[in-house]
Amino acid sequence: MLGTLVWLVGIQTFLFVHLPIMLLAATVGVWLFYVQHQFEHTTWDDDGAWNAHHAALYGSSHYELPAPLNWLTANIGVHHVHHLCSRIPYYRLTCVLRDHPELRNVSRLTLRQSFGCVRLALWDETHRRLVSFHDAEAPC
Repeated sequence: MLGTLVWLVGIQTFLFVHLPIMLLAATVGVWLFYVQHQFEHTTWDDDGAWNAHHAALYGSSHYELPAPLNWLTANIGVHHVHHLCSRIPYYRLTCVLRDHPELRNVSRLTLRQSFGCVRLALWDETHRRLVSFHDAEAPC
């Protein structure tokens, strides 16, 4: 099918249209995965202290997106519930939040807050949170 499309419109036109779409889709996908696992108050535990339920709720974010983005991303922002029970279909994730309000604020991350996650790169064992290189270099 792609070969036929390239034959019909030419390789330049094909790449001119499809490369930006692919780049945008890949960027959004990487961003969603990143902020759902790399946020300041995430949790990382050694094997002995690791607990599946705790890791699901606090090791992945509740990325609270505006309604249109929730729809476009198939509610993947409700990532902590997905990790808690991956068998819940995407279209029921918001129902879980509605039926279990105690899950709404667990590891909550807003769209605005998520942009601050870009700088987070190191795990601070003392304070049990992700920090930036700058914060790690700061004297205690």
